[in-house]
Amino acid sequence: MSTFLIILMILAMLATLAALVRGIVIFLKTTEADLTGSGPNLSGQRQNRMMRARIGFQALAIILIILFLLVARGG
Repeated sequence: MSTFLIILMILAMLATLAALVRGIVIFLKTTEADLTGSGPNLSGQRQNRMMRARIGFQALAIILIILFLLVARGG
């Protein structure tokens, strides 16, 4: 059970990192039209989606860590 939780924690952490990197890449590709609002703000929507995904993956990783600690403690 502990090994399974560790694998899930690592996967959740990697997903968090991937969402973070993808959000940063989207941020770096933001154009001046996106900033001034003269075009469709697809970049901002993508950034928000990646931020929500990152937060979700972080929450999942924290829950898995708590479960691991409970299992490791014997509770």
